[in-house]
Amino acid sequence: MRYHSDAPARGQSSRGVIGAIRRDIAAFARSRHRDDLAELFVGPARKGPAAARAMAAAIEQLRNATVPVPLIGDGVGLWLEPRVAVVLRNAGIKTLADLTLRVPRRRRWWAGINGLGVAGARRIEAFFAAHADLTDRARALLVTLVPSDVLPWEKLVVPQEVDGSKGQHRAPRASCVLRANNDYEAVQAWLSLHEAPATQRAYRKEAERLILWAIVERGVALSSLATEDAVAYRAFLRQPS
Repeated sequence: MRYHSDAPARGQSSRGVIGAIRRDIAAFARSRHRDDLAELFVGPARKGPAAARAMAAAIEQLRNATVPVPLIGDGVGLWLEPRVAVVLRNAGIKTLADLTLRVPRRRRWWAGINGLGVAGARRIEAFFAAHADLTDRARALLVTLVPSDVLPWEKLVVPQEVDGSKGQHRAPRASCVLRANNDYEAVQAWLSLHEAPATQRAYRKEAERLILWAIVERGVALSSLATEDAVAYRAFLRQPS
């Protein structure tokens, strides 16, 4: 251990120390989302001048690597442990945006996700607590929402409990005059009654805003909003930021 500042512990070989250093470098590379560089330091040690140059170059890149910042459109596998990410993807939750609709203001939000459990849910909650701006960005959609050809919530996997398919105020199917199966389809049917494009765009913008507010802020479907929610939404419209 000629170049190592600390002598190895009793019974610890130089090879063991080098292996630990390699694992530390690999872990650091993964923390910077550089799995390509981490691969250079896992498995059997590579030998030869070319391998040495590759590892030296990798270490130099990692020296200047910045701490990555999660984006709301990132896949869950980029930030959460593999087992949790697989469970979420199996439940149709593929991005942090999808997951954001689950976590804020919802008790036992994980109950409907098969295989997640309390421990996994707590780790996800800790991640969102460490990156509170993710929820803020989702909430910002309510303020900055503008009309587009593709509705924002079409890009998100909305949990069934907040998509309105079982909304508290939905009429029984036998007496309902709409064939809509959820709030989005009901809003689309309502918008189709207005032929003027300008009117449709204006109404759609407000419908999008209300649905997203209901999900993100109140944790309920549009068709489950109560009078108290309507009062809170009125206050939000007066001071949205």
